[in-house]
Amino acid sequence: MAMGKTPGDPDGNGEEVGFAEINITPLTDIFLVLLIIFMVTSSVIVQQAPGGAQTGLKVNLPKGGTTDVTARATDISVAVLADGRFVLGGNVVGEDELKRAFAKAQEENPDTVVIVQADEGVPHGTVVQVMEMAKSVGLGQLAIGVRESQ
Repeated sequence: MAMGKTPGDPDGNGEEVGFAEINITPLTDIFLVLLIIFMVTSSVIVQQAPGGAQTGLKVNLPKGGTTDVTARATDISVAVLADGRFVLGGNVVGEDELKRAFAKAQEENPDTVVIVQADEGVPHGTVVQVMEMAKSVGLGQLAIGVRESQ
């Protein structure tokens, strides 16, 4: 260093000069490294799903009310009332009877669709319980009945 000059004083006139612009290259490098780390770890997490199953659910959302899905004669429609009772074929049934009806339908036709029609006040857990009963006997095609929007 030359005599009489202070650090950061290139002209030697006693005034300090700051940086004219900010260098964002190191910050960009850090963000790119973090992006790569997140991409690698997320793909590893998806590949390590138990049993090789995918971690997400594939949901087919219904389109607006221009087309109607018609139920086949082999499909089963289960109504869940606001108080939690199950109605099958116009009769109030218990859980055991519902499971037996699902098992009988699965034996007759494995492609039977179970349509769950739940009252608006029914807790989500009750609807899931009916769907799990159907899945436990091998009926995997499930649908939720809704009314048309007006």
